Amino acid sequence: MRNLGGPELLIILVVVLLIFGSSRLPGLARSIGASARELRRGKAADVDDEELVAEEAEAGEAIS
Repeated sequence: MRNLGGPELLIILVVVLLIFGSSRLPGLARSIGASARELRRGKAADVDDEELVAEEAEAGEAIS
């Protein structure tokens, strides 16, 4: 897959501006940022849960 350069990003920005309008862009950017933060938190929580399950399994094996 090809990397996006300056001209391509500019075209995408203009299209987004035409579709959503300048008044809705800040809210759209905020919601995208909130979604990205929530995704990172969810991934971190999932990793923590997997580690907890593995530790509990090891503790259960040690008791048996």
